[in-house]
Amino acid sequence: METFQIVFDGGSKGNPGRGYGSYVIYQGELPMVEQQLTFDHLGDAITNNQAEYMTLIHALERLALERAGALGQTSVTVMGDSLLVINQVAGRWKVKNIGLQPLQQRAKRLIEAFGRHELTWHDRSNSVRILGH
Repeated sequence: METFQIVFDGGSKGNPGRGYGSYVIYQGELPMVEQQLTFDHLGDAITNNQAEYMTLIHALERLALERAGALGQTSVTVMGDSLLVINQVAGRWKVKNIGLQPLQQRAKRLIEAFGRHELTWHDRSNSVRILGH
């Protein structure tokens, strides 16, 4: 089984405001993909939580494309500093905000398509060290 790690973070300038995010996909210890995102096309009413979800979804979709045809043989560990996103996607917390429900459902479907997956919270300092914000 091929093993990958995703580190992601998202936010908004203003909350709500202009959304942004970034992620790194590692294969082993080497970065395979590094991506910075802006969600300017969605306007200036993006919340931090929406940006976190959209960044995670983008990262999972990118890895799924890279591993097309081999998702069942792919193990992915997702690491982020959003307790809300990590725990909602893992199913440990309910999604009370109806605006986040479709994002949570999409992220959950994506991650469950991989052969193995793990969602892990890490301290904000790790996101800053790895992603720069």
